[in-house]
Amino acid sequence: MDKTAFPPQGLYYDGAVQRATSGKTFQTVDPATASALASVDIASSSDIDHAVVSAQRAFSSWSKTPIPARARILLKAVEILRLRNDEIARIETLDTGKAFSETSTVDVITGADVLEYYAGLISGGGLNGETTQLREDAWVYTKKAPLGVCAGIGAWNYPIQIALWKSAPCLAAGNTMVYKPSEFTPLHGLVLAQIYTEAGLPPGVFNVVHGAGDVGAHLTTHPGIAKVSFTGQVATGKKVAGSAAGSMKYVTMELGGKSPLIVLPDADLESAVDGAMLANFFSTGQVCTNGTRVFVPATLKSDFESLLLSKMKYIRAGPTMDANTNYGPLSSATHYEKVVNYIRHGIEQDRATLLYGGPDPPASLDSSVRNGYWVAPTVFTDCTDNMKIVQEEIFGPVMSILTYDTVDEAVRRANDTPLGLAAGVFTRDINLAHRIIDRLDAGITWINSWGESPAEMPVGGWKMSGLGVENGRRGIEAWVRNKSTLVDMGGKIATVFTKL
Repeated sequence: MDKTAFPPQGLYYDGAVQRATSGKTFQTVDPATASALASVDIASSSDIDHAVVSAQRAFSSWSKTPIPARARILLKAVEILRLRNDEIARIETLDTGKAFSETSTVDVITGADVLEYYAGLISGGGLNGETTQLREDAWVYTKKAPLGVCAGIGAWNYPIQIALWKSAPCLAAGNTMVYKPSEFTPLHGLVLAQIYTEAGLPPGVFNVVHGAGDVGAHLTTHPGIAKVSFTGQVATGKKVAGSAAGSMKYVTMELGGKSPLIVLPDADLESAVDGAMLANFFSTGQVCTNGTRVFVPATLKSDFESLLLSKMKYIRAGPTMDANTNYGPLSSATHYEKVVNYIRHGIEQDRATLLYGGPDPPASLDSSVRNGYWVAPTVFTDCTDNMKIVQEEIFGPVMSILTYDTVDEAVRRANDTPLGLAAGVFTRDINLAHRIIDRLDAGITWINSWGESPAEMPVGGWKMSGLGVENGRRGIEAWVRNKSTLVDMGGKIATVFTKL
């Protein structure tokens, strides 16, 4: 595919591509080379209104579509996604800079898995209510009703996956959606909308608008929107949640983290090192759940670092479509500057020991992609809890190694953060692992693993890391509202208003 050959990217509503009325566009670029990929229309307020009206019109019929019929359409979309996996993965690689070895095996597949999961869940009674017999002649029954038109605001690091994580339970529950991709990685938006249409989704059920934060803000405050689902950084999430709360909208917020990975003294060292590398350098560190604070027993520090350094050569930067490449650039020029500034701060102000990497591109990088937003995988050691690189989310390939003396100390320091998205423990003692996991303030946790998030697993953050969960059985509850009805069949109304 010629990476300069993408046509202009319009909006999508009423079941078709629409040109924006704003007359404004932005360019999306390939982060590996900094070359332009496509011109993207910016939605005006009027365009957003049109998309919301389209979704409102579709809601009345989609919400009443029998569950088996809804499920069949979603399963058809799953089939198309899987048939076109490599094609879509190439688009994701060009737009995000992630290696094709990753996008072709993770991004589309895990998104399709969630769509398939929710089609199966509603087919198997996942939207059923409950009945309770109060007395012989009185019953209570509950019903799960869809919310209406929902807004999905996507993130740039896993575009197609996050779009599916939001739209799958939304549509399965009978809602309609207006979706805004990140302005840094927008190319998946029309692809997904057209796949849904090809699968049989009626016009207006899934709509796409493009733009930056002002477009998202208009969606968030729009009176026709019943719910906002947002994935992104904490500061923006707080604004979105506050704005949505002002008009009593439902919200799901999947925000950032500064997650601890605790290596216990009895851990298998190779597994712990492999886990730490996965938790810091997969997807070039641009993963919200990354375990960037690696707590290692002081007695194991030397061995851990030696083994880690011996494995860093297996991180292979290069042309992103090369099957051997497993490490790409950062997603944009803006993000590149942010990450490089953190690395320089770690060296110059925090005075942490730079064990590996630094602010320069990987030394082995192919000259054909050196114009992109590349930074070397970086490891700091001799870190302390008060360092900026330890306290703040960098969202890049930067590992901080901290040592501890006792497990209680490690747990206390791990929890000493306003964030609580993820955490993990590496140990041979599974009973101890469960006890420690129970003490960690995080909504997503792993034992002797890191990062896997299957469709069946509800995920969401604690503290400032989010509200609500995505995926799993609990995930569908975020897209419905409950209606309870009491039916009295006794034939008489008990009343205090009687003649004395």
